[in-house]
Amino acid sequence: MAINLVKGQTIDLRKNDQGEEFDLSTVTIGLGWDVRQKKAEGGFFGKLFGGGQKEEEYDLDAVAFLLDNNGKVANLGRTVQTRDGRSLGLYEGDVVFFNSMKHPSGHIWLTGDNRTGAGDGDDEQIIIKLDQMDQRYQKILFMVTIYQGRTNNQHFGLIENAFIRAVDARGKEIAKFSLSGDSTYNGMCSMTFAEIYRKDGAWKFRALGNPHQSDSFIDELKTMVYS
Repeated sequence: MAINLVKGQTIDLRKNDQGEEFDLSTVTIGLGWDVRQKKAEGGFFGKLFGGGQKEEEYDLDAVAFLLDNNGKVANLGRTVQTRDGRSLGLYEGDVVFFNSMKHPSGHIWLTGDNRTGAGDGDDEQIIIKLDQMDQRYQKILFMVTIYQGRTNNQHFGLIENAFIRAVDARGKEIAKFSLSGDSTYNGMCSMTFAEIYRKDGAWKFRALGNPHQSDSFIDELKTMVYS
């Protein structure tokens, strides 16, 4: 039976307190959210001619930072040129994100992008072959950012039913951490949801739920790189 976590709570991923064991050969970190619906203006006639509830498009992006035993991102990858002449940094480094969706080890990757959070289930997934992760990686930090959130006045105060969950290789949900937008998240355009880390030879999962004003993961990355 999956455990519903509270902020700051830590569990063992391999085996829970009820003695249930989980297959960590492949772990899916699922992230989901709903955008709070806004009422269209126009009163009766607005509703009559297509008004009512409107779902705003948010572009939320999942990011995973692979950290060493100093809590740092050691490999910042390389810069590549796209066909249209743009430069993309952090490619094939220890940050898995929308421009570098698969780690060069092949052991962790991001599945894709959902711009509205519409529908049930996970909106984005990060897949990890946890048992095969190199020992150099001691922690994986999971973050979600709202693309251009500052510009568009989009923030986690307007996000509902946000969650992060861990599912084992057999499809069994290990744990889930949920949070919903309220006034404490107003103006917060990114969120560090959770972390997985090694301790005493085991993998632990900790619910964090730490909001940030910035809408770019680069601002958090700057605190995790070697100077």
